[in-house]
Amino acid sequence: MPEPSTSSDAPPVSSGLARQIRGDLMTLTKARLSFLVVLTSCFGYFVATKEHGGFSWLTLLHLVFGTGLSAAGAAVFNQLMEVEADARMRRTSDRPLPANRLPKPAAFILGWMLAGFGLVHLGVKVNTEASVMAAATLVTYLFLYTPMKRVSTANTLVGAVSGALPPLIGWAAGDPDPGWKTFLEPGAIFLFGLLFFWQLPHFAAINWMYRDEYMRGGFRMWSNDDESGAKTARIALFYAVCLTLLAAVFPFVSTDMSAWGAAPGTFLGGVTALLAAKFLKSGDRSDARRLFFYTLIYLPLMMVASYLAWVARSGPEA
Repeated sequence: MPEPSTSSDAPPVSSGLARQIRGDLMTLTKARLSFLVVLTSCFGYFVATKEHGGFSWLTLLHLVFGTGLSAAGAAVFNQLMEVEADARMRRTSDRPLPANRLPKPAAFILGWMLAGFGLVHLGVKVNTEASVMAAATLVTYLFLYTPMKRVSTANTLVGAVSGALPPLIGWAAGDPDPGWKTFLEPGAIFLFGLLFFWQLPHFAAINWMYRDEYMRGGFRMWSNDDESGAKTARIALFYAVCLTLLAAVFPFVSTDMSAWGAAPGTFLGGVTALLAAKFLKSGDRSDARRLFFYTLIYLPLMMVASYLAWVARSGPEA
């Protein structure tokens, strides 16, 4: 007869509760999306300091901290604004707010604390321009993109603008004399364009794969009622071509990047276009899925290639 388990044999209840709370906080702050925001802002900083000089690990640390808090706060507010829609979609119904594991007032306070402290931290420890650009990212994401998801398919374009701004947070942080002119420099325009065009094939693919879910949630997406995938694939292909052209042309119209940088950019973008074309031809979910996962590979490879091809100027490191 087996002996009854003692209290020491069973996992403590507190550890399970701690895992649940940790998981809910990761979900509430959209940890993976927030990490991407931080990663692309760091990319902007690395490129800017390679061009302008003056790299500082301390500034980078403050950039990561402030941007991460701001992104996490924006994610909390986004989920507060979409509780009802999330409750109707299977893939989001178990999030902490629609599942009623976290009170909405508590999430509201947490969102304000994260976003507010992040923006203030960037303004005090980095510079005003970086803080303002982070605020522009938050405002575009929450007050334009999020409500537009219910009324217009153009929401994806607006969301791409929001997602293309984080590299400019880092770009401003890495400019020793930022001012507002820094955002009109060729390097800043390239960073914005790279992230803008990259997001559209990426989101077109995921929108189509989960089109029924988005329709159930009441969101107006390109993929709504696009059973064949042809409309969505054409959109993905168009922006994949734009992405490829940006990478191919920029090194020849700007002195910021060496001419050889056109090669990896053209190749990586060309693969995106080929996968979008394959999805257009087949209309299969598997091809949409391949396009989506390739875009996840594309971005870090393109960031590394762009950094290596960026022309270094003078300037000491701190």
